[in-house]
Amino acid sequence: MSGVEQKTVSNDEADMRIDRWFKRHYPALGHVPLQKLLRTGQVRIDGKRAKPDTRVQPGQIVRVPPQASGAADPAFDDRPPRPAVTDRDAAMIRSLVLYKDDDVIVINKPAGLATQGGTKITRHVDGMLPALQFDAEEPPRLVHRLDKDTSGVLMLARNAQAARALTAALKGRTVRKIYWAVTVGTPEPNAGRIVAPLIKGEGPDGERMMVNEERGDSARTLYRVLESVGSSAAFVALWPQTGRTHQLRVHCSDVLGTPILGDGKYGGEAAFMEGSDLPRQMHLHARQVVVPHPRTSIPISVKAPLPDYFRSTLDYFGFDDGDVDDLFLEEA
Repeated sequence: MSGVEQKTVSNDEADMRIDRWFKRHYPALGHVPLQKLLRTGQVRIDGKRAKPDTRVQPGQIVRVPPQASGAADPAFDDRPPRPAVTDRDAAMIRSLVLYKDDDVIVINKPAGLATQGGTKITRHVDGMLPALQFDAEEPPRLVHRLDKDTSGVLMLARNAQAARALTAALKGRTVRKIYWAVTVGTPEPNAGRIVAPLIKGEGPDGERMMVNEERGDSARTLYRVLESVGSSAAFVALWPQTGRTHQLRVHCSDVLGTPILGDGKYGGEAAFMEGSDLPRQMHLHARQVVVPHPRTSIPISVKAPLPDYFRSTLDYFGFDDGDVDDLFLEEA
């Protein structure tokens, strides 16, 4: 077909998602047109159809259809101009930095702030990354995500080499991400391993994940009850050993039978303790990340302080979060 291009993936693009690869090479190609090209099989990698989350490797050949090639013309750009980061948002995102070196930035994402944009989501971490460029040659890149209503540690790579190394560490399960949650009800037994495959389904609240032993993707979580108030509520540490969408929320609600406090999507009314003055926000916090440094391989450990609403809930129940991080890691 006339106008089709064949482009070779370069060394510095290893493990890059194909949609981000297109964003780099064809910045004027809008999100919707690109998704259509992918959905209809017009984008191929080494002759095979590509999905939006397909990752490219050096030396692979990407088939670029003429519709994308034409996007080199600014007139083809159907996207609204990317808004500049406001001074207020720049100051806010910089205040969240917990760790920074030449390769890695770790921030404490607040609950309510989306990691990336989407339908009706115009304010998100991804859009604020230019404010975290500092002295680097380019803004940092996301290497993983947190749900909008989940707070805590979020890693960013400051260059392509760091992005490849961190992505490989996440895929190779050499990263420890410890979460804290308050559950409605106390899990039994008080410690263990959850093995419950997950699959994407549909529900009254829109797309959601569910347990499916036959067709689901492997999902494993270690958990431990740190403190509890009888069978009413518990302070729980969670270590996801896989990274499925909404994994911890589904495992707590559908497997343990103790939904995360404030998680109405998966727990419904059971996720709220009626008659109390507890915050109605979701009580899931990415407390700690332990990851091999992308340049030295020496582990770095970063802990995120709790948001005020989570802290007030711990105080309400009399839960103590002192010295529980390392205890959980040692026993897990």
